[in-house]
Amino acid sequence: MNAKGTKIAIVTGAGSGIGRAVAVELLRTSWSVALAGRRAERLEETVALAETARQGQPAAKDSTSLCVRTDVTHPDEVAALFAAVRDRFGRLDLLFNNAGTFGPGGVPFEELPYEAWRHVVGTNLDGAFLCAQAAYRQLKEQDPQGGRIINNGSISAHTPRPHSAAYTASKHALTGLTKSLSLDGRPYRIACGQIDIGNAATDMTERMRTGVLQANGEVVPEPAMDAADVARTVRHMAELPLEANVQFATVLATAMPYVGRG
Repeated sequence: MNAKGTKIAIVTGAGSGIGRAVAVELLRTSWSVALAGRRAERLEETVALAETARQGQPAAKDSTSLCVRTDVTHPDEVAALFAAVRDRFGRLDLLFNNAGTFGPGGVPFEELPYEAWRHVVGTNLDGAFLCAQAAYRQLKEQDPQGGRIINNGSISAHTPRPHSAAYTASKHALTGLTKSLSLDGRPYRIACGQIDIGNAATDMTERMRTGVLQANGEVVPEPAMDAADVARTVRHMAELPLEANVQFATVLATAMPYVGRG
């Protein structure tokens, strides 16, 4: 929280999907947000959506945004992102570690190119590590000390889909990172939790509406939920006092085939 009492967040992958929905929700409710993503124009679009969402609501005069073009797989760009946040806001209260990719869909494991594996793991795990480490250092060193990291996992961190080895492995690994950060952050008032999402309606999950491969070999449509419902859950986790933590939250479309998948 800065001198004006406004909480400061970094949202990675803020130019689309869940990251966009969370950035809009935080900006709409008086957080200041640093939006990180690979395409600067998409970040600016997210800010504009937040301004539209605020219309008719009480003014959030202390809330502000900062767009930083960032590829989370590049350590120097991650370092520049966190330096920009320190320079602009002076501190950090929340990292929503969201940037990620499914990788190539529908590719059998034995045909998965190593380059595709590395791209998925590099984005989903290495990128999350780099951002979490930078956040951890800042949260530990700032005064007052502490803050929160929320990692975007997936229901694939529990149960895989067919032909999803790279994505599923990266999300299982992210759960281990979440648990380690939760333990190592205790002495420094750093809380870490994970949100595991199933079928939020985004560009990334558009294929669910037309049909997706099931464990029995059938291709069937799946229901989806509004990404704004996920965003409100993230904000709830983010606004808890540091003495409380949602370690794991699972938010999914009610009728999707997750419980009993396979």
